[in-house]
Amino acid sequence: MNKICKKLLKLLGIVFLANAALFCVFWFDLDGKLMFNVVEPFLKKHYDNMERKDVLNTPYDLDKFPKY
Repeated sequence: MNKICKKLLKLLGIVFLANAALFCVFWFDLDGKLMFNVVEPFLKKHYDNMERKDVLNTPYDLDKFPKY
């Protein structure tokens, strides 16, 4: 009985710490700050340097339609 009680208290402590950690993430908006300061600049750097087709230099053909 004593082993079960210790394991249950340990599990309850882990659940409490996980809940406290998630509450801190919510309270201080840590996920939004991570997205704004880390993920967004990385994505901007990646997608701003991509080569894109220049749509202004492509010929405009009225009789050709794209294949769907």
